[in-house]
Amino acid sequence: MQPNYSSNYTPNSAPVPEGTIIVERGVSAQEFGPKLNRTAADVIRFLMQNGEMVTATMTLSDEQMELFALEVGADLLLVEPGQQEEMELQALFDDSDDDDETLQESRPPVITVMGHVDHGKTTLLDRIRNANVVAGEAGGITQHIGAYQVDVRGRKITFLDTPGHAAFTKMRARGAQVTDIVILMVAADDGVMPQTIEAINHAKAAEVPIVVALNKVDKENADPQRVLSQLAEHELVPESWGGDTIVVEMAAQQGLGIDEILDQLLLVAELEELTANPTGRAKGVVLEANLDVGRGPVATVLVDKGELNVGDPIVAGAAWGRVRAMINDKGEQVKTAGPSTPVQVLGLQSVPNAGDEFRSAADEKTARTVGEAREQRQRLKAQRGDARVQKGVKLEDIFSQIQAGEVATLNLVLKADVQGSLEAVTEALRRLERDEVKLAFVHRGVGGITENDISLAATTNATLIGFNVRPDRKARDMADAEGVEIRTYEIIYKLLEDIERAMVGMLAPEFEEVVTGEAEVREIFRVPRIGAIAGCYVRSGTITRGSKVRFLRDGAIIWKGAIQSLKRFKEDAREVREGFECGIGLTDFQDLRQGDLIETFEEREIARV
Repeated sequence: MQPNYSSNYTPNSAPVPEGTIIVERGVSAQEFGPKLNRTAADVIRFLMQNGEMVTATMTLSDEQMELFALEVGADLLLVEPGQQEEMELQALFDDSDDDDETLQESRPPVITVMGHVDHGKTTLLDRIRNANVVAGEAGGITQHIGAYQVDVRGRKITFLDTPGHAAFTKMRARGAQVTDIVILMVAADDGVMPQTIEAINHAKAAEVPIVVALNKVDKENADPQRVLSQLAEHELVPESWGGDTIVVEMAAQQGLGIDEILDQLLLVAELEELTANPTGRAKGVVLEANLDVGRGPVATVLVDKGELNVGDPIVAGAAWGRVRAMINDKGEQVKTAGPSTPVQVLGLQSVPNAGDEFRSAADEKTARTVGEAREQRQRLKAQRGDARVQKGVKLEDIFSQIQAGEVATLNLVLKADVQGSLEAVTEALRRLERDEVKLAFVHRGVGGITENDISLAATTNATLIGFNVRPDRKARDMADAEGVEIRTYEIIYKLLEDIERAMVGMLAPEFEEVVTGEAEVREIFRVPRIGAIAGCYVRSGTITRGSKVRFLRDGAIIWKGAIQSLKRFKEDAREVREGFECGIGLTDFQDLRQGDLIETFEEREIARV
């Protein structure tokens, strides 16, 4: 119930400060009053006269502060803790030259190689790197820093060899658009594999050009035309087929096609018109960082624009310091680093996170103040339990956005047990689209829900839908930490019904499945007149006799039922806890294999808010 505010408060007559007054949320009356040229007693008296009992040290609500500001005629802006310093101090970083075309110069492209395991990524990178080692250089490249530059006919190309799919996505989740071009490695004998599809979708989500390296064309069972057809199915139509995707046939192990792919990268970079201002204060991104016993915090950074110099004060996320030394990819100490140049930086007082933005500051005091403000803000957020800011449209929010007259886009990561199910669910969902609601499939794949799926969903604000598949324990934990919504279904009409109801604001109460235990099948015993018994190890939770159970193989649900018998050392047991072994007999199911998972669960109804 809203209090009945009266206006019989007589404030003191001192004028309030002009302009917008920035105040952090969560302050007390004794902190709030002076910002409006008033005392804590003025604030307390006004609130008490309007039915609000407060003391000088109590935290004020947003409404209390706004009403007092309205009473005294102050223009108030409430911000999160630490945000005021961020707003004020970010203004000290001079970005005024960003749009001045006269200061822009061509910069080297930044390349990331992605693809399925064993398709030749490491071989390609090693070939490129070794081809650029100066003859006679002792030990070749002496220091690995996760990124390096090569010279190709007088022009430089920067390669990143740290980001796998997960790291690539985490950087994007932090707002770091590091990569200019992605090389997609596809083996001509294997073709497009699950990780290849993931790589394609990650690159598309980043909206960067893709150059396909069709590797292992020298193998006897290589079938390049089949691979081109598979790529076309994923909207990567080769130039030879009339599309715009560059495909380079190569055999990286033999060094064939290396020069051609480098030429193509330079061509794409030229078409992308990659430029940056090489002067002024440096700005860039942290690729990786660690605490070195002898050297302290060490960060590998990639300069995006400007010039980073030894001696520059910098701030990287919540870390700050002065550049004490810089080391390039050859292990040499350098004094300066320009756009698209990777270097190791020494001199920070703490270890930043991969994906954090770094900037050089006007002075060390500025860098320190910004870093400490960010650190304080992160600490306060962590204490309040909202370190991850939720964003994007969740399934429950679609209707409210439609009512507001906006076009809602629901991003989906869709996983299914088999390809046929995947296609059927995809087509059925597409038929639900309407003018005010669009569906965007960030990634579609076959198999269990993995941490990589969670990472991609978190970055793209997607709802993750599983059809006849389940997340493993690590994926569930990661989804909870990242705030990713996972919905699993085993009946297609229920899946479609949920999406359709969300579009008209009629989501029915749902049943939450709480996983109570997880056991891994390690041995199979055959018992006469009973059948197969699973010798299991309980990996988490508690396995209880009579529990509802889901039988998983490679993340896909292959059977559902109940636990018929549960034994511990040949004795019947009511329950078996995590860390112990047991024998499990299932109702009407005998197809047991080592490595299968038995997942017990309970269903609990949750009413929609």
